[in-house]
Amino acid sequence: METQTLAAFIAVVDEGSFSAAADALNLTQPAISKRIATLEQQFNAPIIDRSQRKLALTDAGQRLLPHARRILDEFHNARLALSPANDEVQGQLSLIASHHIGLHHLPAWLRRLNRDYPDIHLGLQFMDSESAFDRMRKRSAELAFVTLNDAMDHSFEVHARWDDPMAFVAGRDHPLARLEHPTLADLAGFSALLPDPGTATYRAISRLFLEADLALRPEMPTNYLETIKMMTSVGLGWSVLPRSMLDQSLTELTVPARVSRVLGAVGLRGRALSPPARALLAIVNERP
Repeated sequence: METQTLAAFIAVVDEGSFSAAADALNLTQPAISKRIATLEQQFNAPIIDRSQRKLALTDAGQRLLPHARRILDEFHNARLALSPANDEVQGQLSLIASHHIGLHHLPAWLRRLNRDYPDIHLGLQFMDSESAFDRMRKRSAELAFVTLNDAMDHSFEVHARWDDPMAFVAGRDHPLARLEHPTLADLAGFSALLPDPGTATYRAISRLFLEADLALRPEMPTNYLETIKMMTSVGLGWSVLPRSMLDQSLTELTVPARVSRVLGAVGLRGRALSPPARALLAIVNERP
């Protein structure tokens, strides 16, 4: 079995169609179809269900997929181990970062990386943490800088982590800003400006309100914390933001509840990191 056939199979699954897989691998669609047919002949079973309008895997295809990913990961690991340049910090480094980490943490690390290792060629994608986990499963990057959460599955390995304490805030002219000791019950009477319900931050805040038997009034959800900060500063509602983002446009609300999140760098378990990725992690782990 050739790795190219497995790569074609995985590309079809990840891209959602034969044509998109062909584009991703710089091949023709007939070439992709031929490689899938070769796999099906080798296993004597169909792996793609061609009877549906939307691409779907057969039972055999579902069982093959995790093995195919592991085989290609091991091939990747072997190629790194046998490379004569295995100790040279150069070449491509593909990263994913959440927007907040990309704005407030990543610049200093990348400035240092570029200074110390000018032969690294960086590929950087920005997206919310939940989307980043999905892209990492598809091997779209070596490392992702994201908000860690309890729902993260065992396929990920955390290479660095740090606490990101948060604070309840409102605009300086918001009614809540005039309260000396606001409570969750006070907050429940006003609109909340929060990330999407699927995020770890939203779940943490929602849990506080559920435990207090209070209603949460989310408005205009967005995963861009800078946008949330702006909307909060002009009085459209209260929010919870990282303390590192607080400035004179906001008033911290001394709510008797603690909210924090954990940020980190994750890779795929069992997939070796390249020298550029290891160099970046060394810089990240030097932070105070």
